[in-house]
Amino acid sequence: MSTADVVVIGAGILGAATAYHLAAAGHAVALLDTDGKGVEAAAAELTSQGHRATGYEADVSDRQRLEAVYGAVRQELGPVTIVATSAGIESFDPVLDITPEKWEHIIAVNLTGTFTCVQLAVPDMIAAGWGRIVTISSSSAQSGAPNMAHYAASKGGVIGMTKAFARELAPHGITANTIPPTIVDTPMAKHAEARGDVPSIDLLGSMVPLGRAGTPDDIAAACAFLCSDDASYITGQLIGVNGGMYI
Repeated sequence: MSTADVVVIGAGILGAATAYHLAAAGHAVALLDTDGKGVEAAAAELTSQGHRATGYEADVSDRQRLEAVYGAVRQELGPVTIVATSAGIESFDPVLDITPEKWEHIIAVNLTGTFTCVQLAVPDMIAAGWGRIVTISSSSAQSGAPNMAHYAASKGGVIGMTKAFARELAPHGITANTIPPTIVDTPMAKHAEARGDVPSIDLLGSMVPLGRAGTPDDIAAACAFLCSDDASYITGQLIGVNGGMYI
């Protein structure tokens, strides 16, 4: 497959790292994020390095906005045949403190937003007879996590949904896989640490068999591989990039 395919990424630090890896492989990159200035700066940085990249402000829970953005991406860069979704939010709340509003918001962003980002690209992938879908889920959906029933449920939904994509879309040459990270040193993790929701990243990292927390590049490298032709026989899989923390 040509490396001129367009990539749409729910941005953030994981998304930005993934965008860099995919741009380095020759892909055009469209980055989406709620932080308009941040996503434009990330796209500009890639452009300054000679890559084709553009940034769009978008909330993945807003389907109407996503439909407009995808239309703009097609006009500017071409059909969308790779989708790597890393947009997501987390919250730490005891079961009895999870309000309907908190539950619905987590599901709307993490699960429904992921579905919409993928669904909107599927027609382009089917037309091309080729596609790559990589979702970022979470090991909390595999092991469970206290005070995160809503988050774990949303990410468990992403895992099941990704497997469903893999089954349904395989006849069209489309693969779908998910990466469920454990401990990754990101701003979201640092904020959780600062709030006292989790122990320090250094302490958590020391518990990982490989002796450190993951980095965005660790996740991005695996994502870029799954988006390549070298991964053409891998679909419906959970690719654990976790230093051995969850086996």
